[in-house]
Parts: sequence; structure tokens; C-alpha cells
Amino acid sequence: MPPKKRNSGAAQKETKTSIKHAPLPDKENPDLSVEKHKEKDADFVTLCQSLQVTEAVCDHAWTIWKAVQASVEKVPDTEKRLWGVCLFVAVTDLEVASFTFTQVLKAVDLNVTQFLALLKKMDVNLDTISTRVNSAMTRLEKKYNVSLALYQRFEKTCSKIYTEDVKTGQCWGAAPDVCCLRSAGRALQMEDDLVISFHLMVCVLEFFIRRCPPNMLQPLYQSAISTAQSPPTRTSRRNQSKAKPCQPPPEVDVQLLETLCKENDCSLEEVKNVYQTSFSAFLDSMSLLGTQDLPQASNLSQQYEELYLKSRDFDGRLFLDKDETLVNAEVELMQVESTPRKNQPEEDVVLIPPQTPVRAAMNSIAQLRVDLTASGDQPSANLAVYFKNCTVDPTKEVLQRVESLSQLFFQRFGQAVGPRCVGLGKQRFTLGIRLYYRVMESMLKSEEKRLSVQNFSKLLNDSTFHTSLLACALEVVMATYGGNSTTGVYSNGVSPETDLSFPWILDVFQLAAFDFYKVIESFIKAEPNLTKDIVKHLERCEYQIMESIAWRGDSPLFELLRQTHEDGPVEQAEPTATLNQPLQHNHTAADLYLSPVRPSNRTLTAPECPATPPSQPPAPAPNQTPRHPQSKSLSVFYKKLYRLAYMRLKMLYTRLLTSHPDLEPIMWTLYQHTLQHEYDLMRDRHLDQLMMSAMYAICKVKNVDLRFKTIVTAYKNMPNTNPETFKHVLIRDGQYDSIIVFYNLVFMQKLKTNILQYASNRPPTLSPIPQIPCSPYKFQNSPLRVPGSNNVYISPMKSPQRMSPGVMTPRTRILVSIGESFGTSDKFQKINAMVNSRDWSLKRYGCFDRNSASKPLKRLRFDMDGQDEADGSKTDGDSAMIQKLEEISKLCFFIYQNSDIKWSQFFLLILV
Repeated sequence: MPPKKRNSGAAQKETKTSIKHAPLPDKENPDLSVEKHKEKDADFVTLCQSLQVTEAVCDHAWTIWKAVQASVEKVPDTEKRLWGVCLFVAVTDLEVASFTFTQVLKAVDLNVTQFLALLKKMDVNLDTISTRVNSAMTRLEKKYNVSLALYQRFEKTCSKIYTEDVKTGQCWGAAPDVCCLRSAGRALQMEDDLVISFHLMVCVLEFFIRRCPPNMLQPLYQSAISTAQSPPTRTSRRNQSKAKPCQPPPEVDVQLLETLCKENDCSLEEVKNVYQTSFSAFLDSMSLLGTQDLPQASNLSQQYEELYLKSRDFDGRLFLDKDETLVNAEVELMQVESTPRKNQPEEDVVLIPPQTPVRAAMNSIAQLRVDLTASGDQPSANLAVYFKNCTVDPTKEVLQRVESLSQLFFQRFGQAVGPRCVGLGKQRFTLGIRLYYRVMESMLKSEEKRLSVQNFSKLLNDSTFHTSLLACALEVVMATYGGNSTTGVYSNGVSPETDLSFPWILDVFQLAAFDFYKVIESFIKAEPNLTKDIVKHLERCEYQIMESIAWRGDSPLFELLRQTHEDGPVEQAEPTATLNQPLQHNHTAADLYLSPVRPSNRTLTAPECPATPPSQPPAPAPNQTPRHPQSKSLSVFYKKLYRLAYMRLKMLYTRLLTSHPDLEPIMWTLYQHTLQHEYDLMRDRHLDQLMMSAMYAICKVKNVDLRFKTIVTAYKNMPNTNPETFKHVLIRDGQYDSIIVFYNLVFMQKLKTNILQYASNRPPTLSPIPQIPCSPYKFQNSPLRVPGSNNVYISPMKSPQRMSPGVMTPRTRILVSIGESFGTSDKFQKINAMVNSRDWSLKRYGCFDRNSASKPLKRLRFDMDGQDEADGSKTDGDSAMIQKLEEISKLCFFIYQNSDIKWSQFFLLILV
């Protein structure tokens, strides 16, 4: 039963009042006795009474406040605001529904952004903010970010739909907005899904436009409404019985919906699916399906009020009033960033609309769909040939596996998003299947070229390989739809049942993270059309696997490590001598999934032939006893693990101990020793927990004053961190506590002898510092800057469908295609001759005379007429043109020298 509504009578009187947030209660809470709280600040007690909190909440909030006071030298804000945060923490910890999030924001005069920042500042101790509070704030922040993005898009879209007279009115603005909120709350179990929520918004707009008088619409939407559409009616209840029966209108105006989708860059097919499943069900619940009636804004608002009071979070209706608790007053919602072109008058400034979350999501989805247009949801003819070439044809098993995994995916997707959204899950799975077959074919072609074989029977009959490849394809699709850049103050607070982000797909398929990691690098290399954001997302997935997910208790990683260590230190997972060498390997997914199948190189008399197919390991030398086969997947995993571990240690070290440079190699030696020899400490734990413990241990034995509180404070400010990492650490048998307790009871007890050696006169030999290479994943679609040039780039040629001028670059540009028909080399010689005819020293640019020592390159900006930035002298317009020609000349020479670059594969992009 929902909570009682406050001021429900006033909500019925006037439409504008109905969208206002219910005011705070005027009466003081009779359950809160002032006498019992004499020791507390009187203003704090008054605030508690105004929010109608219980005695327990009041006491708990005051305890939190005193703990914060004792932990900080200076209170970060006014006491009243901090009291409001303490009260919110208290009601969340005690699970008491005393007030809503909006009510506490209004009571202490804070907006959402300020509240989140203040809560983070208050988290000074390991136990100030609990896991439950972290979860609640993460959910609230994600929902708020989605709601804000949707309202911004809603307001902008309405300004293009309705005439100026309607834009200033409240009726047509309030009703669709509240309808969006109501339908999202009704249809979705996860209201932070930006794409589905946006599709619902498009459905709501279609519903209202069809019922809107034509004179209230802009010309585009007047013409978009189907001619068979009857005029809108708003029949009063008194005259409903006298009204003539009319033909029920069609459930959806496809022509109008198509126009809305085109204007908002979204898929008509996906929006129709949302309409026919989720939105139609919502209309039916409101008795609006198949009628021309318009819902009353007051009725919608009243129903939304019930949802709002039940969820106890923010009141989304306040977006309509631009309420300061939801909308930052300093930032206009419809702000358009101006990107002026240099040397242009101010009146000719080019206005570029900002890349909003909705626009970014729609662009990414559209690009993915275009990329997969030519791919089918069945194995291609080429793939079928590979299957038939196998000793055991895997075709039947592949199709059966896809079918069984699809049913798992549909079921879990419906559980997470809502039972009416299973159709959306089917659409996403179809895209994933197309990508799965496409990448598989690309991988096999690469393997055929590398190994000169066509029989991949062992790989193609490996169920783990196929499941991992399909999971990776689906992760790309889910990340494209879900927005992989949404991270909040706390990134681990969403219920796993409704969180579709990684590693959700691993749980759906019951796939071990260690098996999934094997396919990531090969997947990225096999699919050149992946966007830079998706490549970064997959790289981040790989990091998460190495940090914690691969170390879950039931992970196959531990069995591999056990087998490796049975042969003694000779068979290390990663020889320490290789740590200071660049991370280079030629292993593909085929090698990693079929590993261990080849004996270690150290058991052979001759090196392994690179052309040997993975399914045919070379035989060991005669009279030699083989050891356990070396696992290539484990070797590559540990190489990446060490480099990630050192990169994290280095980042934390530079924030805390730059005055003690001698400690860094010692800390790394202990850290690396733990990962190599005491790897069981990682079971169900996080890589950073061992890092912080190693740092504290070395400081302790070296008498350097560094407290865990200081380490934790610096750690919180590092990227990709989670408070749960140091607040919720496994101690033993399902018991969790803080990082300090873990250090004292587990880490120190296990490594005490080793740690004390660093205080002796004969400390252990230091481990080599790993070289931190650049990311192994090249962003193939990213423009590559020509060395020595500030604004000359080359990028791979894309298909015509993807060459949208609106997404190429945020600046004006000149696009020059260099193809086979460009001409002979004498044209480039003429360019060189033109440049050489003036007093310009080509050596100063460091690219033509490779034998001479070049000076540092000067930045050339040839978009500033009359200014040579190299020497500061004034030049005329003709010299500016010569600078441009010189840039082109350098580019030509650069392309000529790079064998990997072919003329027919690149564009020249000159930003001016």
C-alpha cells in the first residue's frame, strides 16, 4: 500500500499546483521529544522535527555528525547542510521512510550535485558511509543524470514541435512531461536506462502530437500527421454520453513516429517495439488505448506522486519549474557552445550544439546498426566453408548454442529491465549475433593467413571460445546502448538484478572471467569499426577482470596457478626478468583458448614453428621428461597483471611519497612477490587491497609516517576506484571488514617474515620495474597526427554511410581525398619545388633530412593570417599559403615513409 499523499486535495484544484512538489509538513513530529534531545543542537532538533524523523534516526544522524566533526579540521559546509546529509545517511542506514530526497534537499537548500559532493567530502573515515548508502546514492545519481538528460532533450524537442504560443503555456508542456515520467516508472524496472527511457519519450510525444490541434504545431509536424487523422477532442465528462461515437484511431501514426525518429536520430524499428509493448500497456492501464482522449495533467501528476513517495527519491516534475534542487542555476539547459573559427568576424561564429548524452547514445547506436547492416544473423557463406573444412563440423553445435544462450539472455534481460521489454532484448541479441559471426569470420581469416591452414576443428568445437566470443559481441552492443561512460560518485551501488553493465553478461552465460579475457584483444583487432569509446570500454573490462573478477573463488585461474607452481619456481607465471621489457606477444585467441596444449619451450630442443596449427603441438625431444605444459593464457594474463599493478602503485605513490623515491622499488618488490607467490590472498579480493597493504607495510618497516587514512584519502581520488575496495574487504569465511582489519589479521600474518626482511641489512633482491607501454589496442578509426604538425591528420577511409559531416569533427574542415587517381609523383615534386624556391629551411621541421640533428619542432598555425608562430615575424597572405603547402609536403613525405599506409586507404584532414 503506497504512503499517504500530502496535500492531495490541493493537487486536484489546479493543474499548475499539481506539478509542484508537496510542501514539507507544517506540524512538528509528535514522536520526537525535545526533552530527550537537550544535548543536541536546537536547530538540529528543529530540522529533525520538520522532516518528521523518528527518535532512532535523530540519534543516529547526530552520532554521524559528531564523528564527522571529530575527523575533519574544517567543516566543509554550513552545519545545517551537513545535518541534512547526516539525516539522509541515517534514514538510509536504518531503512526508515521518513522523508524523500527532494524534501531534504529543500529543507537544507542544496541541489543534487552539491549534495553528492558534500556526501563525498563527509566520507572521511572507513565507516562513515555504509555500503547501503553507497548503493542508494549511486542509484539516485544515475537516475538523476538520465532524467536531466531526458528533460533537456524533451524541452529542446518540444520547442521544435509546438508553436511559440504553446511553448509558453503550462498545459501542453506539463502533461507530456509527467506522462513521460509516469510511463517510465510503469514500464521500467531500471529507470536509469537512457535509451529505453528516451524511446518512451518519443512515444509520449507521438501520442500528444496526434491529439494536438494543427494550429499549435510547427509546419513539419502538421504535415507529418497522417491525413486520416481526425481532429482532437477533449470531451467533458458531462457531455461524454452525448458525444457521437467515432472510429477508433490507429494505435500509432507510423508516419508521425517516423518523423520524430528521424528528427531525434533514433531507430523507428526500436521505438515501434517500445510502443507496441511497454507504452501500449501503459495507455491501456490509463484507459487511453484506442481513444482520442487526452489525459488530465492533474490525474497524471497524482499517479506520479504515488510513485515518487514510494521510491522516496527526487520529484522529476520539478524539472518543469527549473527548480534549483534539480537544475543548476548557473547553467542554462539550452546552452549552445560556440566554436568560433579563427580570423572570422564574430557575427560569422559557427554554433555547434553540445554532444549531449542522448545525442551521443543515438549516434553510437546508429553507427553500430549501420556497421552491421551487411552482416546476417546466420553464418555467412565464408564461415560455412570454414565449418565444413573442420574434421568435426561445428555448424549444428554453433546454432544450438546460440539458441540456448539466446533464451538465457532474453530471460535475464526481461528480469532486469521489465517483462514487457523482452522484445528489446531480442533486438539487441540479434545485433550481437551479427557481430559474433562477423568477428569470428575475421578471426579465422587472420588465423588462416598466420598459420596457412584451413582446418580449425579444435577451436571451432570449443564451447568456451564460442560463448566468450558471443559474450564479447553482446557486451559491445550493451555498452553501446547503455552508455559505458556513466560513472558516479560510487560505482558499485546498483542491484545486480537490474544492472546491465559488465560483468552482467558473464553472469548470464555463467562464463568465467578468465576465459572471457582471452578473447578481448583478438576481438578488438578483428573488428576495425569499433569506436574509440567501445575499445576503451573493453580495455576497462579487461582491467576489471585482472583487478578482481578473475579472482573469484571458483575461478579456473587458481587451478592453473596451482599446476604452474607444482613444478617449482622455474615455471613461474611470469619471469621477473621480463618485467622491464615491452609488453609484446603474438598470441591470438586461438592460442589462448587451446592453451595449455603445447609443452613449454623450455622442455624442447628446438623453438616452436610459428606455422604450426594450434591443434597440433610439436612433440618433445627424445629422452626428455616433459613438465606440465606452460599455459600461454596464464603467461599473457600475468604480464598484463603486473603492468596494471605497477601502474596503479605508481599512481598512488606519486600522490603520497614523492619525497621518498627509494621506497618505490621496495614496495613494488613486496607487491610483485605477493602476486606471484601468495596469489591465494587475491581470492575474492581486489588487486588494490594488496597494493595499499604493501605500501603501508613498507612504510611501517622503513619508519615513514604514513597512515592508512592518508592512503585511503589519496586512493579515493584516483580514477576507477570504489569505496567498497577499502571498506568491504574479505577477512575469512564470509566475514568482511575494513582494509585496516585485513592488513592486521590477514596480510601481515601471511607476509610478516617477508616484510621484516626489508628492515634487515640484507633485504631481498629488488624486482625490476615493469615498463608501462601504451595501450595495445590501436584506435583504428582515430585520426593520426602527422609528426611535426599541429593540425594535419590522417585517418582510415570509412564507408560512405558513416561519413557524416556532423560527426567528423567539431570544427570546420576541408576534406581532401588522396586516391590512386591523384596523379603521378611529379605533382609532389612541384609542391616541393614551390616550397624550396623560398628561403625556408626544411631541416627546421625535422622530417626531410633524417641524418641531421633536428631542432625541436615549432608549432605551425597557418590559420592565423600574417603571423608566423615559428619566429613571431609578420608575413603576408602568400607566405601563409606557402606554410600550408609545406604542411602538405611534410604529410606526403610522412605517408611515403610509412609502409603501413596506402594511398587508397586514407583521407587527408586539414583543420583550419
